[in-house]
Amino acid sequence: MTNSPARLAPRLILLAAAALLLVAVWWAVSAWRDWQKGYDPETVVAASLQGLQEQNVLVPFTARYVAVVTSTQSRLGLSAKKTLIMPGTVRYELDLGKLKQSDLDWNAATNALTVTLPPLRLAGPEIDIDAISEYRDGEILLTLTDAERTLDAANRKGAQAELIKQAKGTTPMRLAQGAARTAVEQSFAMPLKAAGIDAKVTARFAEAPTG
Repeated sequence: MTNSPARLAPRLILLAAAALLLVAVWWAVSAWRDWQKGYDPETVVAASLQGLQEQNVLVPFTARYVAVVTSTQSRLGLSAKKTLIMPGTVRYELDLGKLKQSDLDWNAATNALTVTLPPLRLAGPEIDIDAISEYRDGEILLTLTDAERTLDAANRKGAQAELIKQAKGTTPMRLAQGAARTAVEQSFAMPLKAAGIDAKVTARFAEAPTG
């Protein structure tokens, strides 16, 4: 018995509706998967890493130091001495361009991210020329010879070395590393939190894992 067009029409409508429902379900599942992927912790972390790399350099800490150095010279039975007081500012930089995917360790079981940072580097010192002061002794030798030029060169070299030595001290390095760790931890933690992911982020330096 042949089905009439009147009987086929409801079936075709049902089939079309079923097909549309399947398409809608497929689209909904795909959209849900894309949404889930967009908020996947590792995806968020990768995006955060790219943002930091594009930032290139982070300056988490700066400090001002004062070097006091004295040089002496003796010639022709005479002596001369000059003391230089030279302030300078040192920047502690973190090269974010060196931060790689392999430096990130995501623990899905504990929702914890560990970031291993490259070493801090020092930039400077930037000398505050207007704040430099000098004290001299031995005018005769300084006037009659080139002793002053020699002493000035020695003092400048010694003062810059002293500023860097102070900048590398235990306390300023600890403070600079702490500031760098905090900045990087926030840079990863905030996007994760915004994505609804409750994660613990820990940044560390390879040479000071317990810092």
